[in-house]
Amino acid sequence: MSRLSFSSERLQVRLVPQEFRLTQTLFSPLDIGPVQVPNRVAVAPMCQYSAHDGCASDWHLQHLMTLAMSGAGLVMLEATAVERAGRITHGCLGLYSDENERALDRVLKAARSVALPGTRFGIQISHAGRKGSAQRPWEGGGPLAAHEDPWTTVAPSALPHDAGWHVPQELEESQIDGILQSFVQAARRAERLGFDVVELHMAHGYLLHQFHSPLSNRRRDRWGDGSSGRMALPLAVAQAVGEAVSPGIAVGARITGTDWESGGLAVEDAVELTKALEAAGLAYVDVTSGGIPTKTPIAVRPGYQVPLAEAIKSQSRIVVRAVGLIVSPGQANEIIVSNQADQVAIGRGLLDNPRWAWHAADQLGIHLPRPPQYDRARPAIWPGAQQTNRSA
Repeated sequence: MSRLSFSSERLQVRLVPQEFRLTQTLFSPLDIGPVQVPNRVAVAPMCQYSAHDGCASDWHLQHLMTLAMSGAGLVMLEATAVERAGRITHGCLGLYSDENERALDRVLKAARSVALPGTRFGIQISHAGRKGSAQRPWEGGGPLAAHEDPWTTVAPSALPHDAGWHVPQELEESQIDGILQSFVQAARRAERLGFDVVELHMAHGYLLHQFHSPLSNRRRDRWGDGSSGRMALPLAVAQAVGEAVSPGIAVGARITGTDWESGGLAVEDAVELTKALEAAGLAYVDVTSGGIPTKTPIAVRPGYQVPLAEAIKSQSRIVVRAVGLIVSPGQANEIIVSNQADQVAIGRGLLDNPRWAWHAADQLGIHLPRPPQYDRARPAIWPGAQQTNRSA
């Protein structure tokens, strides 16, 4: 039986003191460690699979410039590989070479030039582990075939990601240290580029999640013996990255709230990891779930992961971000108002409607600065605004 002890049947609405409702809303500022963001909306990191050997392309240029104007207080870049073999696909963004750094510098400078006032930028650094050497989603999403230039994948244990996938190489001690140093170097590059936030990807079935989950880590050494052993590499990376970057940068992690499988990670494990990350100096956690293939069906619905964030927030002092089919402004605002999370991440909603936050502010009666070039489309003078707004 699963150890999950919360209900995700629906988004829970709670009565909270009026004083709290007046101060903590979707568009109130938030301190994430040393970094203040102007509102509680974050752009979720979303892979674009459009890089060239890790280098950002013109696609990233238009994509990030658009998101910079979205009104989100924090714009998180997609999962960015810390080494070439740590990519998911041939098209994944990387920060493992000088060429990667130069290409991303061009994109980030352009995004900053059009960003709304106060917008902060963050980057998620990651290693795919056994989930790498894969096709882009629109090419099938499976493991690369022999004619598609596959590479050797690595993992805590020699267990494939799923049936039919490459069997990964079990990492040796020296290789683990090399990967840890790759995270450090990528974080230093991120600081040179001027990112405000560095996020460590510990979820979605990628390498640090693979070490944390008992479904993928069968080691009996210090990197996998019991709960503390399985947390050892994620915590070592968190400690090393935190020490490598300046105090003015907020370091956080995207973590797994549950594997949705008996014998896998459950919300109690996420609480334990969060407390350890907080002790290591991290500023926040972004709570997601899944990614390790299981046979258990997941009941995906709007807000289905919010109870995970709420459970973690209730047992820690760290900033907690909720993510996962957060659809409407009212739903997002209620998550903040009812203290289920400190921040929400919007992904698909912003792909569908890059002005999601503009419309959310309008609906909630908040003045959100926007480019004056687009003032003529404000609802007060554009009667079509209500008809075209699909975020309600």
